[in-house]
Amino acid sequence: MSNREALTDRTNASSDNSRILFSSCKGETHTVRAGFKQLSRRLRTLYRTDTLESKDDFTLKSLSNAAAVVFGNPQQKFTAAEFETLKQYVGDGGSILVLSSEGGEARSNSNINYLIEEFGINVNSDSVIRLSHDKYLHPKEALIVDGILNRDIAFSLKGNARAEHNTRLSGSKPRPGVKEQFDGRGAAFVYARGATLTVQKPSVPFLATGQVAYPMHRPIGALWQGQAGGKLAVMGSVAMFDDKWLDSEDNSKIMDWLFRWLKQGSQMQLDLHDANEPNVLEPQHLPDTEVLAEAFRGCLQEGDPMPEDWRTLVDADLFSINNNMVPEAMALYDKLEVKKHALTLIHPQFEAPLPPCSLLCSPQPSGNRPLLPWSCLTLMNASLLTMNGLATSQTSA
Repeated sequence: MSNREALTDRTNASSDNSRILFSSCKGETHTVRAGFKQLSRRLRTLYRTDTLESKDDFTLKSLSNAAAVVFGNPQQKFTAAEFETLKQYVGDGGSILVLSSEGGEARSNSNINYLIEEFGINVNSDSVIRLSHDKYLHPKEALIVDGILNRDIAFSLKGNARAEHNTRLSGSKPRPGVKEQFDGRGAAFVYARGATLTVQKPSVPFLATGQVAYPMHRPIGALWQGQAGGKLAVMGSVAMFDDKWLDSEDNSKIMDWLFRWLKQGSQMQLDLHDANEPNVLEPQHLPDTEVLAEAFRGCLQEGDPMPEDWRTLVDADLFSINNNMVPEAMALYDKLEVKKHALTLIHPQFEAPLPPCSLLCSPQPSGNRPLLPWSCLTLMNASLLTMNGLATSQTSA
């Protein structure tokens, strides 16, 4: 029996809509066999896990009786026929969970945004990092403690039954009255190597980066629900539910809540006030400093606009040749008391390289030493007398 026939038999045998279908036909980085082993074991307590392995099985008949279809970061592009199949599946009341990763489509080479953009969700080509280190050293393994955007989710994660009543997200209106701002606390989770989302109506963000992670207060998880009961959930991090991070912090609790919400006929509801006014900020685009530094730019500052007559820009007084300084130069003769005559060349004298030496003082007799005659006081004798301490001589050059 082929995989397609086996999948068709399991589809026809399923009547309780408790089957979770994991796709592995689009080059997903996380499947039941690799990455989602622990997730699959946990879901087996409440659901039946199955795998969509072949592209030939990507039909509406194969998806019709599945409670939800999970795409764990697909790496291949979807065809137009496959997109139409998924739209029809959601329109008939099916549920889809899309898990992406950092870099978005630019890194995964997928076109999943073409599908989810029609529901008001888009995975951005960025990465979420934590600016300060706490328990996890890598900056892309962000610990978020204030990222819950809906208070009913926080109550549900704590075991409160307040969120267990049936109301759709689409077409909902805020509750009357003014409610206090929800601080986003209630569950801490590790958002590992994920991207941010752009969420617009009718979709609703339910997880955000909080105040510590960057970009601040940006959606990282979004939900959509149609009138016919179809649901779509998008998460920017597939690693959040993989085997490494599922048991970290409250990741498993968020996973349980998300699959309960995706189940057909679920009565999980979001607080309408928080859903219509989520605590998220608009994206702030910053210039790429590295690219700007590499680009060649001139150093001249911007000046006044060019005049109509360009000749007015020429300043002839900056450089010129004239006789304006001659009167001041002639007046220097009187100030310096110098005769007014033509300067002549002073011829140097090179007859002797050094001036003649002469004795400045005659030696004085000391003790029994007689006075030497002047004829002996030559330059050579004077040097000898100086060396022997008999006389002192001073010469000038």
